Amino acid sequence: MRTHCLLRIDGAGALCAESALPRWVGAQLTRGPWVVVRRARTRHGLLPVGVRGAARSERFAAWLDPEQVRDCLTPQQLAARRGGCGSPRRARLAALASLDEVAALMARAGLAGAWGVAGSVAFELASGCLAVTAASDLDLIVEPDCPLSPSAAAALLASLAPLAVHADVLLEAPAGAVALAEYARGRPPYLLRTLDGPRLRDDPWAPALAAA
Repeated sequence: MRTHCLLRIDGAGALCAESALPRWVGAQLTRGPWVVVRRARTRHGLLPVGVRGAARSERFAAWLDPEQVRDCLTPQQLAARRGGCGSPRRARLAALASLDEVAALMARAGLAGAWGVAGSVAFELASGCLAVTAASDLDLIVEPDCPLSPSAAAALLASLAPLAVHADVLLEAPAGAVALAEYARGRPPYLLRTLDGPRLRDDPWAPALAAA
């Protein structure tokens, strides 16, 4: 149950929050009872999760007891579900229509089992709720088994450029996540997203920093 995983829960009652839940949260979790694991450390044994609403402004941070998780899907598992979207809808939405092309590109780069989806595409594949629009970017996660060089990152970025949709790619490394486009430039330090917030690191592949 790492960052980006989609978790199915029993509804809004499973969440812990520091403030009252907005009205839309209950309605959203009735429609699609899935939350996403946020990039933060656990607190008192609770998982940091986020609720995604119908509008961009509808995002809510909360906490979840792991015992309340009914199902967990990783970005990689969700990418493998890419054939599950309805054919007419998939054909007209670039973020969905491009998934098979992305799979082929990742395979050629030696990353066949290392990529996954996040954002609206992940939510739709997990929940079955319509979340992708014609304006949606394709949020991708790449988590290679071994360090990726900046030159390999640049080659991957170039291969994704001709897609009919903008691919926003995060490269997951031990020290944190870095935007593929930034890492491909090969000019450290890189801005990493870590469990403790943004950090500048020269080497994303160095061991992750312990909590302060």
